Amino acid sequence: MQIAVICETSAADRNADILRALEGRGHTIHNAGMTRTGDDPALSYIHTGFLTALLLNTKRVDLVVGGCGTGQGYLNACMQYPNVFCGLIQGPLDAWLFRQINAGNCLSLALHKGYGWASDIDLRFIFDHYFSVEQGKGYPDHRAEPQRASRDLLSRITRTAHQPLHAIVRELDDDVVVSALTYPGIAELLNIDALEEADLREALRARMPKGAGS
Repeated sequence: MQIAVICETSAADRNADILRALEGRGHTIHNAGMTRTGDDPALSYIHTGFLTALLLNTKRVDLVVGGCGTGQGYLNACMQYPNVFCGLIQGPLDAWLFRQINAGNCLSLALHKGYGWASDIDLRFIFDHYFSVEQGKGYPDHRAEPQRASRDLLSRITRTAHQPLHAIVRELDDDVVVSALTYPGIAELLNIDALEEADLREALRARMPKGAGS
């Protein structure tokens, strides 16, 4: 699985905790921000929500792990975009149920509220439980089919209720799009020139400042 970790500026200090909690599970981890290396520009949850949508809709990653102080801001930012199914994960049971029932592609973590002694260990427990069960298996077993039907319906709703991502990219403010696209490492991860969807490829090319990547 390809997994991106994206922390906003207030939770940048938790970035290393999340990376450690994901270690040794056989997945490819992309540390997409905030990495606290050098003088990287700040990313708010507005930026990380947009980046989450980009990485998932371009299929550069299968799962995004992010969050903010309470997890609520990032959750709400992510859900403004098509094809992002985010869950607020506050403990191992949330993770275990979310993977089986909702089969989402984004986890929002509370990275300040209640984040105290041994919370870095709790992060590992969250991922232990998340990866211990089959995606979309259903829980309890007799609810598997209606849960699958609801997920399929939700996928159709998100496509109907949102503009296509290429239209969103063209219309959003520079403060969101350009700030996100020029964050260190994002252009390389997106690899815009290799995107299969022509409309999105051209929309991103048009918004990428010259010399900032391709």
